[in-house]
Amino acid sequence: MNNNFHQTLSAFLGFTFWSAGMVKLFSGHLFIGWIGPPTLVEQLSEYNLGLYAQFIAGSQIVIGYMLLTTRFKLLGGIMLIPMIANILVVTISQKWTGTPYVLSVLLGLNFLLLWQYRPFFLPLFNETMMYSTTAISKGKSKLGHLVWLVGLAMQFVAVWFSFQSLVLGFVLSGIGVLLGILAFRVDRYYFRKATHSLSK
Repeated sequence: MNNNFHQTLSAFLGFTFWSAGMVKLFSGHLFIGWIGPPTLVEQLSEYNLGLYAQFIAGSQIVIGYMLLTTRFKLLGGIMLIPMIANILVVTISQKWTGTPYVLSVLLGLNFLLLWQYRPFFLPLFNETMMYSTTAISKGKSKLGHLVWLVGLAMQFVAVWFSFQSLVLGFVLSGIGVLLGILAFRVDRYYFRKATHSLSK
């Protein structure tokens, strides 16, 4: 499978869970997305599990953002396994119809995403193995990481501002996603500048 397919798959899974987390915390649950339920916090609050639901939503935002921006596909994909499994158990215990099947498909897509990283997992079964990751890994700069983290932080800032102004909340969230994607350009600029300095 080519890289474009995995990038698209990562972005799809990322959007799915990032938006699912944002809609749970956004003012009036007025956020884009296609899976729910948006009112999970309120539903689980009846069982004194409101804080747990907020934790789930926050985790969905972080993990989804990792995959949506495609900067940390491997880490996001690994973290998504227990996330989906956790939500799956909740939906089954609450006897929600349909949702467990959707989550099972998403879990399968996540395993498909992680399949490209199988060389990374082989040493878990044979710790003496020596392997090279140069074919998969790409250079990332500290400055790029910082830009990405600012974009992630803006998601939670957007949630807070959404209670003051929905439009401002959407704008801040959009800028944050854009920063996460532009972090790759920051990496290229950083390494190009470093290479230029060394060649002098």
